[in-house]
Amino acid sequence: MSAPMPSAGSAPAAPPASPLPEGLAAALKRDAAGLVAAVVQQYDTNEVLMLGWMDDEALHRTMTTGRVTFYSRSRQEYWRKGDTSGHVQWVKSVAMDCDGDALLVRVDQVGAACHTGTRTCFDGRALDVVAGQAG
Repeated sequence: MSAPMPSAGSAPAAPPASPLPEGLAAALKRDAAGLVAAVVQQYDTNEVLMLGWMDDEALHRTMTTGRVTFYSRSRQEYWRKGDTSGHVQWVKSVAMDCDGDALLVRVDQVGAACHTGTRTCFDGRALDVVAGQAG
């Protein structure tokens, strides 16, 4: 005997299973689109290179392939830094922040990290601020 089909007013289907380890998947706090911010940093100089977005699949690919994979919010597809430019990001480590809503991806960046051709997405884009100091 087959199970009855859900009626129009029934609960929505469960989201697809995450490819991530259960504890990690449970700890991540994703935005409404299912994404988490990923700050990318050069592993040996600590330069902050860029910010990208990852869903569970992009994080899984990043953790298991040695290359950084992002999810494009505008194109709604996965992409790997360097596939068209040759400016590859080789994964050195990935860490989750204390709240589970951001990732730090430390990489060995080959070439420019920014699509504009600059080393980082922050080069030449400083804002005027009043600098504070401790004590």
